[in-house]
Amino acid sequence: MASNILFLPFRRTNAVSMSAAIKQYISTKYDQHPDMFKKDLGTIDQIRSNAVNSLEAHVSGVQKLTLYAAQLVWIGGKFPIDIGVDFTWYPALGFNTQNPESQNNLRFELANILYNLAALYSQLALSLNRSTSDGLRAACNYFCQAAGVIAHLKDTVIPDLRTTPPEDMDTMTLESIQQLLLAQAQECFWSKAVKDGLKDGLIAKLAAKVCDLYDQAAEYGTKSDIISTEWIHHMTAKHHHFAAAAQYRASRDCLDKQKYGEEVARLRDSLVCVNEALKESRWINKIVLADLNGLKARVSEDLKRAEKDNDVIYLIPVPPKSELKTLDRAGMATARIPQEVSDPYSALDGKGAFGQPLFARLVPYAVHVAVSIYDERKERLVNTTIIDELEGLTQKLRDLLQSLNLPGSLQALEKPLGLPPSLNTHAEEIRQQDGLHKLRRSMHEISKLKANDAAMYQEGVSLLKTEAEDDNKARLKHGTERWSRQPSQEAAKNLYTKVDEIDGYLKSAASSDDLVKNKLKECEGAIEVLGGTARDLESYVPNSKRTTMTPAVERAVDGLRSVLSDVTKLEHRRKRRIQEVREKVKDDDINGAILAETARFEREYPMQKIEPAQFEGLFDRRLEVYNQDKDRVSQESEFQSQLTTKIQEANAAFVTARRGDSSTKEREQALQRLENAYFKYKEIVSNLNTGRKFYNDLANIVTRFTDDCRTFAYQRRVEAGQIETDLSTALSNLNLNIQDQKERHSLRSHYTPQPQQPIPQQQPPPSQQQQQKPEPMAAPTPTRAPQPEPGRWDPTQGIKFAGAPPGASAQQRQQQVNANVHHPAYPNASPRGVGQWDVSQGLRFG
Repeated sequence: MASNILFLPFRRTNAVSMSAAIKQYISTKYDQHPDMFKKDLGTIDQIRSNAVNSLEAHVSGVQKLTLYAAQLVWIGGKFPIDIGVDFTWYPALGFNTQNPESQNNLRFELANILYNLAALYSQLALSLNRSTSDGLRAACNYFCQAAGVIAHLKDTVIPDLRTTPPEDMDTMTLESIQQLLLAQAQECFWSKAVKDGLKDGLIAKLAAKVCDLYDQAAEYGTKSDIISTEWIHHMTAKHHHFAAAAQYRASRDCLDKQKYGEEVARLRDSLVCVNEALKESRWINKIVLADLNGLKARVSEDLKRAEKDNDVIYLIPVPPKSELKTLDRAGMATARIPQEVSDPYSALDGKGAFGQPLFARLVPYAVHVAVSIYDERKERLVNTTIIDELEGLTQKLRDLLQSLNLPGSLQALEKPLGLPPSLNTHAEEIRQQDGLHKLRRSMHEISKLKANDAAMYQEGVSLLKTEAEDDNKARLKHGTERWSRQPSQEAAKNLYTKVDEIDGYLKSAASSDDLVKNKLKECEGAIEVLGGTARDLESYVPNSKRTTMTPAVERAVDGLRSVLSDVTKLEHRRKRRIQEVREKVKDDDINGAILAETARFEREYPMQKIEPAQFEGLFDRRLEVYNQDKDRVSQESEFQSQLTTKIQEANAAFVTARRGDSSTKEREQALQRLENAYFKYKEIVSNLNTGRKFYNDLANIVTRFTDDCRTFAYQRRVEAGQIETDLSTALSNLNLNIQDQKERHSLRSHYTPQPQQPIPQQQPPPSQQQQQKPEPMAAPTPTRAPQPEPGRWDPTQGIKFAGAPPGASAQQRQQQVNANVHHPAYPNASPRGVGQWDVSQGLRFG
């Protein structure tokens, strides 16, 4: 139905099941069972169906769309935006309305729903009876709400989309739509002011603001590749129309204030503006054209009367346009965002029509992220500042004992025959653990894990490489201008960054693996002895002859034995403390505290989205419990410094007392090699456990990386196929696009400011104005097609009203030509007055 205002068409979509994706996500990512939310899962699909099928101008659709939009915002706080649903939507504007766009993005879905809400508001405004004051008031309100929704979409939703916005939701397009809706809202208010009979001065201000808004809408429209040229011509015509209406109302205000010269000047400018608007008559609909012709008739009539009165009676100089005061503006239309859109949480309070938010019992996604952040931070704190420090101190102590050949030298002296009890204990421990075979088996298992990780990683790299090659081939085939999507390295910047990261992990791990292999190679023989039979162990350790210890040697042995006993106690104490800390970490469950903190946030700040950063204070307070353990590390370091001094002093006294005695040297060396091998064995076992955990964790990272590469490659293939289809369609519509670009370029040049040279004007005296009236301009001689048969209408001749009768004078025929300004055969004709149809002449065709 034709109208003098425009409305936004709806965007269309396909049916999808959100419940299936949400159920799958809950079952894999959350501790709660999906069956707990069976009712919510059914509801989300129902409210989406209600919202996307609200494609008619009925007020009930507002609640359906706003309800679904509010639930989408709420769900965005519970789940990540890429929940696993491909939302498919068809554009409503532009040339690609039959080419859908799909995104796995909740905010993309929200953007389309809000766009349809704005479209519904605009269509509700169009459906009202705007011949009454109440209808105009309601239409103005609907247009303001539609503009507010578009503003919210442009300023809040699209910047947070995290992906490229749809082509008909770029900034220039949304700005043009917003200004158009505001212009139509202001126009409704202007119409109401006219209908209510307000003062002409106020109506002029209202019309001037309508003119500005249409001008801004058209200017943004020319910068958009989506706004059609028909809409731009409509907005341009409206811009000139209301410029003319503003000057016309200002002239009437001048008449009331007896400013007769200014009245004439404003009427003349009004006529110029309405003629500018009529230049768009080819593209505007009949109702807008009828409004323009009606305004032109009224302006022409008043101008004729005003010029006559001023020339005959008032004789007041008519000021040029440059001296006219710029009209003030009275803006009554503003973009009003509905509260359900700007603050959706307030609508989901359980008391209003929207009811309770869905999945309210589901722990927010941010809470799970916060728990993961705390666990990672806790593990890093404990391992780095406590466990690693204690194990490092112990290793330093062992290195010191090894450098001093302890406790081998003491054991060889105290027990020259047989094996020391401590050595038997170490050997039995290694035998029970299958010693060397266990180490080799673990290394083989770790090698398999490493190979699997490397193969999975190479698969992802190969997918990226293949996709990049296909993209480069397509770019070479079509050219960079037409194949304008981002190159692979830019489109998947995070994936290519992970390629280097994972490659670095693998290289670093390979270096660590080589280090462990070298450790095993150095002490492999001694470990094999410790894991062998008791006879093998006794054969490895040579006996020595019993020596008589002097009192000095006995004192030195007692002192050294006491210090080594302190070392053993220290090592056992540290093992217990490390185990206690690990148990403490295992028991440190922050879930309850975070849930309590979340409940407090939701109670005190119900409209605020839960974010992991809000729990930083809780994290700091919880981690303070490990301050005592960090203090113990400092105490252990101080104690070890003192113990190190005692060991060095006791060993120095022992060496001095035994100076010259080399009877136990070979036994000392054998015992020390076995002691060192035992500790190396324990160290290698720890290294292998760390390596196994590393490769298992790396497997998760590499699997996610490969899955992301596979998804990216698939999406790029689909996108490439879509681009290929679009390019084929573009070639078939080449002529249409070229013509549209020509018109758009012409319109853009209209909005490009051009430097103007001032033209001096001189106002002739009133007495000379009547003498200097120009003669009517003769119309150019048209080139006509062959004359049709008498009585038959020729479409090339248009429709002529009140044509000059046969035998009419040349002057009468010239007046007939001037009155018929829209006749296609007279493109340069200039009207000198307003023609009136003579009923007695009837209708003549041809």
